[in-house]
Amino acid sequence: MREQLLVALSQYGSPALFAVVAVAAVGVPLPVTLLLIVTGSLVSQGVMSFWLSIALAGAGSVIGDQIGYAIGRYGGSALIERFSRFLGGAGKLHAAEAKARHWGGPGVFLTRWLLSPLGPAVNLVSGTAGYSWARFVFWDVLGEFLGVTIYICLGRSFSDRVIELNALLGDLSWTLLAAAVAVVLGWQLFSYLRTGR
Repeated sequence: MREQLLVALSQYGSPALFAVVAVAAVGVPLPVTLLLIVTGSLVSQGVMSFWLSIALAGAGSVIGDQIGYAIGRYGGSALIERFSRFLGGAGKLHAAEAKARHWGGPGVFLTRWLLSPLGPAVNLVSGTAGYSWARFVFWDVLGEFLGVTIYICLGRSFSDRVIELNALLGDLSWTLLAAAVAVVLGWQLFSYLRTGR
């Protein structure tokens, strides 16, 4: 699939970039980071426009995120019930909603570019939690355009090492996610031990 997406990008350019990042933002697992880095490489070769690529990739990501938010917000009780079963029950869904409310805008912002594997889940949970749509849009646009700009600029700067850069960034993203989980679990354990005494 990775090769097919890269062929589509080289054949159809910006429209393919827009479509792929929008679908990925909804939650379909696609190699968006690689696509953005390759876009940067194509920009450095003069094949694609820098500003148009940023505008279309950012807009596609934001539209996909809005779809995920809307599914969570307006999907109806049947969808939310199914989603809660996927998370492990209604209790876990309520806990995820509480975390979405607690982290709010900064949580949305960070999952757009730094902890991007969590992005689609944060979109849904922000919707089910009833997080303000205006705030969601603000933080979403800010984070998505920052992330798109970072990855396209990296691809433009390191156009001769695209695959290596993608592997490094993928490993870094999962490492940061694991570190964040470790910090949260460590804090919960510390809190539990402190109150248990």
